[in-house]
Amino acid sequence: MPWSRSRRRSPWTLSIISSGAFPNIVRHTYKHVGAIQTTEYSFERSHGRNYDTELQRCRLEAALVDFGDYHPLKPIMVTDTKTRRGTRKGSTSSSSSSSSSAPPDPLSSMLDGTDPLSMFAAASASETPPMSHSSSTGDLGRRKREKEEEAVGPDFEPWSLKRGEILARFTTTEKLSINLFIGSDRGKATSQGSAVSEKVRTRLEELDDLEEGSQRELLNLSQQDYANRIEELNQSLKEAWSSDQKVKALKIVIQCSKLLSDNSVIQFYPSKFVLITDILDTFGRLVYDRIWTMCSDPRPLPDNFTVEDVNDTAKETCLNWFYKIASIRELLPRLYVEAAILKCNRFLNKSGIQETLPRLSAMVRGIGDPLVAAYARAYLCRVGMEVAPHLKDSLNRNFFDLLGTFRQISSENVRAQLVLQRVEMPEYLTLYSPAISWILQCIAYRAPESLLTEMMERCKKLGNNALLLNSVMRAFRPEFVAARATDFIGMIKDCDEAGFPKHLLFGSLGRSLASADPPESERLTILNEAWKVITKVRSPQDYINCAEIWVEFTCRHFTKREVNTILADIIKHMTPDRAFEDAYPQLQSVIRKILTYFHDFSVLFSMERFLPFLDMFQKDSVRVEVCKSIMEVFIKHQVELTRDPVILNAMLHICKTMHDSVNALTLEDEKRSLALLIIGFIRMVSFGRDFEQQLSFCVEARATFCNLEPVLVQLIHTVNQLAMETRRVMRGNHSRKTAAFVRACAAYSFITIPSLSSIFSRLSLYLLSGQVALANQCLSQADAFLKAAVSILPEVPRSISVEGKLRSSESFLVDFINSFLATLLVIPDHPEHGVLYLVRGLLNMVQDYTWEDNSDAKVRVYISALPLLAAMSQETYLYSIPKVDSNDTLYGGDPKFLSEINKLCETLIGQILDHLKTLGRDEQSTRRQGALAFSLFGVLLAHGDLRNNKLSQLAVNLWNLSHKHGCCETRTSVRTLEFIKHQTQQPDMTHLSDMVQRLTLQSRT
Repeated sequence: MPWSRSRRRSPWTLSIISSGAFPNIVRHTYKHVGAIQTTEYSFERSHGRNYDTELQRCRLEAALVDFGDYHPLKPIMVTDTKTRRGTRKGSTSSSSSSSSSAPPDPLSSMLDGTDPLSMFAAASASETPPMSHSSSTGDLGRRKREKEEEAVGPDFEPWSLKRGEILARFTTTEKLSINLFIGSDRGKATSQGSAVSEKVRTRLEELDDLEEGSQRELLNLSQQDYANRIEELNQSLKEAWSSDQKVKALKIVIQCSKLLSDNSVIQFYPSKFVLITDILDTFGRLVYDRIWTMCSDPRPLPDNFTVEDVNDTAKETCLNWFYKIASIRELLPRLYVEAAILKCNRFLNKSGIQETLPRLSAMVRGIGDPLVAAYARAYLCRVGMEVAPHLKDSLNRNFFDLLGTFRQISSENVRAQLVLQRVEMPEYLTLYSPAISWILQCIAYRAPESLLTEMMERCKKLGNNALLLNSVMRAFRPEFVAARATDFIGMIKDCDEAGFPKHLLFGSLGRSLASADPPESERLTILNEAWKVITKVRSPQDYINCAEIWVEFTCRHFTKREVNTILADIIKHMTPDRAFEDAYPQLQSVIRKILTYFHDFSVLFSMERFLPFLDMFQKDSVRVEVCKSIMEVFIKHQVELTRDPVILNAMLHICKTMHDSVNALTLEDEKRSLALLIIGFIRMVSFGRDFEQQLSFCVEARATFCNLEPVLVQLIHTVNQLAMETRRVMRGNHSRKTAAFVRACAAYSFITIPSLSSIFSRLSLYLLSGQVALANQCLSQADAFLKAAVSILPEVPRSISVEGKLRSSESFLVDFINSFLATLLVIPDHPEHGVLYLVRGLLNMVQDYTWEDNSDAKVRVYISALPLLAAMSQETYLYSIPKVDSNDTLYGGDPKFLSEINKLCETLIGQILDHLKTLGRDEQSTRRQGALAFSLFGVLLAHGDLRNNKLSQLAVNLWNLSHKHGCCETRTSVRTLEFIKHQTQQPDMTHLSDMVQRLTLQSRT
């Protein structure tokens, strides 16, 4: 049916797709919706709207508020009237800033001391005895100093962190042996009338039983079997203790201590020490807890107890344990077991620990094997740091005794033992590292800088022993070592490389320099001297272990030139024989350290050897992890948008590497993670006013990242933003060139959207891209986008996956359709497709869509379409797009156009009423019926011309239906009536008075 247009027609550009996309919806009557004609109620037309007047009515009137003396932001002052003199009983303070009518302040209402925190503070203050200010200050200061001296702070690395490292580092494939204790039945059948002396004699015999050979030796154990046997002994110790077999528990501990004298498999000795000292720690804890429990009756013993707080029974039990341990014949188990319960000296004597530690340190001198003696001293230092860290003299004595035994390392006995076990001297020396490092860590903890000078002098006197020098550099604070870096380099040069490789010494020095800065004038010399040694290391693994440490020092203090030189040297050493395949962790560490200090990616990618360095990561999983780490740093630190071709080419290569790693087995979380990183890069790319170059970049990115759907979505958003930026620059007045450009942007989106698998992503992007095209006066392109959105509505599944769970898609679909309807208000009709062809096409698709059973979604869409049709019938639309003529301009209120809108409204109302007739059969459907009826009533009230008697009667009937069976909330009903009464006061709304009376009457009934 041809339509005459009373206003000018907008020029139409070429359409992207064929105009025959909707052969079934371009007709002027419904195929399905129009099948039911309802003539009982004539909608006629919606009432006229003056949007400006309505806006003025909705604005609230401004009025000044006089608070007087009260202001809601003024703090409330609480005055305690009890402390004021001369006030009458019952009077209130006149200085209070808040009046009695002021609202209470919940934060100030508890300032009278009744809140829990104030009550606790008052209670603690009342329990504290009074003392003079000077004495209390002096005591607190003294106690604070003592506490700081005795406590070990969090800056001290505990033994538990070193334990796992030692077990993983010192392993062996040799067969091991262990002696297991076999319990004796002797003395178990003691009669009840046994004397106390007989009981004591029996216990002594049980102790001697261990010495007489009641043991079973297990041979040919693997390392794992050995660890399992030690764990079994640990469990046996706990079980014996819990069953009150204290002597058996002591026997197990003695037996385990004896194992530390066996170094037949010397490579495993550090790990053996760790396993067995775990048992000793368990035993010491059990004994201490037992005595503590004996002292805690009837009241618990305080942490800072004194000898006077310990009862006689606990003291006697504690002495008994020390006497039992003193009866152990062999030196090594007696030393270890007594050290394990060293803390129990607190129950006997205030200075017991201070006297015992030097004695135990002197006992170690009787151990002949230097390795066994070194670890015995390490255990003494460990126990000493736990119970008395302030006793530095004992720690120093152990270390100086250790220095005196260094001559034994090169003795004939030790060399013969190494030859027998086929162990080289460098490997043997590394066995001392955990013990020496621990001893030095204990000594260096909070030690003055002068102690490092003393240690360096002692190292020189010993001929710059490499093992000792290495431990010194690791133990002392990095600031102290960095200040003497040149001196340490000189000492390293004088060391004998046969016993301990120099590159290990430079590695230890490099760790300190990575944390602290040496003098600026010495930094280049330090780097040159260190790298002369590192670059000569032949073993690729040893080389990369040391080079990885010094990379951080180089990045910290030098420019890209020095870093590039080091990268070239690493490539030179690690490329032959594909040595880099065994050093991926170290190479990844190099990348992380470079990224830590170089955040300017133009500088980073200008290094000639950086990208070749990345090429060494040829394992897919490792290469992707490296690329992800680079992208994370780029997104975090790249603040300004970039168009640098060096950065773009390098980052595209990195992003393509991540994208190409995606396959059918890639997890969704991994895809999402990679997509977010690539999206972060895309957002940082900007070519300024060169919009064509920006679009070319998006075209290239689309081809590169086609397998990651979120990236394609971001590219579409980027292109739409580019089109809107073009509109902003041109201020809406496109030239021939910019008009062609925004059409090219629309074509980009139109081509890309169909490749997305998510149906709702396609729908939302079609709608958004159509809005962008419309804003840029691309009417044919906007029409194509919206028709494409309508055409894929039947493809929407009834359920979708949301966060791994299946959910109904109806709510998402209805939300989209509502947004689509809001856009259709400003869409001008196509000159070849007839009146309201997009609205009709959308409603056709809604009618044909397979909704869920017992669903009201379709009817809710029809109800939502009525306000759109009402808005279309106005002479001036609520909103419009600049330079785009909507239907209000094209038709200018043409009667035939309004007649078509009214017919469409009548058809929709008929469909809605037919659906309401099918409801009301049960309680659930009755509620649905009432809700739908009230929704339609609201639409008729807001948009319908209720001067029409039939339409007014329909509204009343809908009101009655919504209140039937109490389906409508009372509050909502009351507010609606108040609104209608308010509307009747308007000059053009007096016809609502009769409706108010009928609705009020119905509400009362």
